[in-house]
Amino acid sequence: MTSGAPVLVAGAGIGGLTAAICLMRADIPARVFEQAAVLGEIGAGIQVSANAGRVYRDIGLMDAIEAAGALPETYRFRMFDDGAVLQEIPLGEAYRARHGVPYVTIHRADLHSILVDAVHRLAVDAVRLGARVDDFTQDGAGIVLRLAGGETICGVALVGADGVKSTVRRLLIGDPPARYTGDAVWRAIVPAEALPPAYRDNAVDIWVGPGRHAVTYPLRGGRFVNFVGCVEHPGFEDESWTTAHPWEEMRDDFAGWHPRIGAIIEAADRGQCYRWALRIREPADNWSDGRVTLLGDAAHATLPYMAQGAAMAVEDAAVLARCLCAGDPVVDAIGRYQRNRIPRTTRIVNESTANRALFHLPDRQALRDAFARRDMNAERTAWLFSYDALTVPLD
Repeated sequence: MTSGAPVLVAGAGIGGLTAAICLMRADIPARVFEQAAVLGEIGAGIQVSANAGRVYRDIGLMDAIEAAGALPETYRFRMFDDGAVLQEIPLGEAYRARHGVPYVTIHRADLHSILVDAVHRLAVDAVRLGARVDDFTQDGAGIVLRLAGGETICGVALVGADGVKSTVRRLLIGDPPARYTGDAVWRAIVPAEALPPAYRDNAVDIWVGPGRHAVTYPLRGGRFVNFVGCVEHPGFEDESWTTAHPWEEMRDDFAGWHPRIGAIIEAADRGQCYRWALRIREPADNWSDGRVTLLGDAAHATLPYMAQGAAMAVEDAAVLARCLCAGDPVVDAIGRYQRNRIPRTTRIVNESTANRALFHLPDRQALRDAFARRDMNAERTAWLFSYDALTVPLD
């Protein structure tokens, strides 16, 4: 790519900001357009595994992410009621030694703030707020982005990193229908000091049980605990992450579960218990056209059952930057990016979906038998955590 025109990025979430950083560090100018009037992220945790961490290390942010987050020592699959460990993946220093970067759990708002600061250090005016994408046109010379209100901006390419309700995707390939998965998801963050010391484990725990599962892990150096609870719930349709629901419903959904889950729910702020419907779209077999492409959830929204949604966006950003700075024409570079990302992202989407059935098996024996047949540590290390978006050969 030799043009001096910028790559235009729609969306200033984790994927869009990471893409802008990767591009600008490769001496490709980038401008980010965000429809919100204020930059920020909602209050939820996120897991940064090695496949994303290598990219963050390369762009100089891994130390800040590690300092802002927590470093769990282990990743465990546990029985819902007695807490028996069904399977375990070593994290901590063993994980760092194996993969070269740590496994970090971090508040989404903290990660987002680190990315915003990094973008501003590279170009103080790179992000424009209150800028909603309305349409685009393209030709052999470039792309013209039109914002709501009629203003137009010229660029060399357009990247739709504008999430599951992506405007760019709708304009590019249509808006495939979203199907309710049958799961509604609770989220809450509680102060660790509100829990008994025995329940402040420095671990990522996946609690599996009939018809539901929960995820718990530390945030902000262990000062807080993140809770996510996925419950089979027929007919629930609210897709908003920011809709509060009665605390009593969350308590009842996990009645009879391990006392640690009960203690976390008891410590939750009664007015900040959020629940939303998990919806899924089938993975697209094409998300690019000419100078326009998609990235992250806009291209391959996934269920959160492998903790890889944000990591895929980070991988996308690094591979896209590699393709665009390789010297090929922009259209060829975007085609190369898509060819190299679709097989991996489709596999992650499909395996995340399959994990829903695994985590929700109907009884204790079925859960024990299923986990005994799978070596999660070997599987995830072999293909998931070992992926390096910076060096993987590109077709």
